[in-house]
Amino acid sequence: MRLRHLFLLAFFAAALGGRMAHAETDAPQPASLSDWAVAIVAADWRDGAGVPIEAFENSRRDLALGFAAAGLNPDNILDLSMRPDARTGTGLASDEAFAAIAAKAEAARSGCLLYFTSHGSPDGMVLGDEGLLSPPRLDSLIDGWCGERPTVVVVSACFSGVFVPALAAPNRIVMTAARPDRSSFGCSEDSTYPYFDGCVLESLPAAADFIHLASLSRSCVSRREREERLTPPSEPQLRIGADVEASLPFLNF
Repeated sequence: MRLRHLFLLAFFAAALGGRMAHAETDAPQPASLSDWAVAIVAADWRDGAGVPIEAFENSRRDLALGFAAAGLNPDNILDLSMRPDARTGTGLASDEAFAAIAAKAEAARSGCLLYFTSHGSPDGMVLGDEGLLSPPRLDSLIDGWCGERPTVVVVSACFSGVFVPALAAPNRIVMTAARPDRSSFGCSEDSTYPYFDGCVLESLPAAADFIHLASLSRSCVSRREREERLTPPSEPQLRIGADVEASLPFLNF
């Protein structure tokens, strides 16, 4: 009787294992980030007095490398600069940058990561020599590029919280470097990166997904501002769309 009992246990364990293996095989597998379109845009190249600085350019270059290391396909990553070329004195125009983003989003269709680093004001974000990019205008552009796909939008600029209400959507995560009524820090000649961008870079290797990245980056910014006694704190913002939870398998690094 004991041998029969052990045999039945072994039989059911084997059957259950086979059923679980079959279920795992049939279950939909999470899509990777390899078919996401990524655009990282350094939309200004000057400090508040108009003097050229490297902070935004450093962010553009190193964020592209950082997100590639996190699992996004380097072939789908655009890093775009609007800084004038030293030889020609001309820079990438916004319509050229936006056309390049649209083309990349058409080619890589699983999701979008759009990251803008620049100066900002309560009315929008500095867009090279062309003035300000307003929140409603950016929302319209993103709709055209990415539609209903899972989309992560990062705006790293002073007062960038003004973008949150306009960009919020069920399929989007929106991260900003500051509250709508606060400056961010690090957009000066003596900074390697704006503080928020530097914290994103610092946090990427430990982040499990975009939401975790946002949490780690906010904590990093808060810690650095406390250590350097910078006031008032920038208080980076995060808005997570209602449908994002269903897309979480698509957001893992």
